Amino acid sequence: MDYLTTKQAAEKWNISPRRVQVLCEQGRIKGAVRLGWAWDIPKDAEKPEDARRRRKLKEKLR
Repeated sequence: MDYLTTKQAAEKWNISPRRVQVLCEQGRIKGAVRLGWAWDIPKDAEKPEDARRRRKLKEKLR
């Protein structure tokens, strides 16, 4: 299986590398594995939805 680094995933998803690390730590990227100090992210992993958007949608529907 091919893997991406946090920097590569950040460029692919147009977010910061630190944000990718946080998403990995929170378990929101399926298949991400911590190897020492680095994260290996599956090449076919999808960017998780922004949780803030979901919350706003719920508030809007009320």
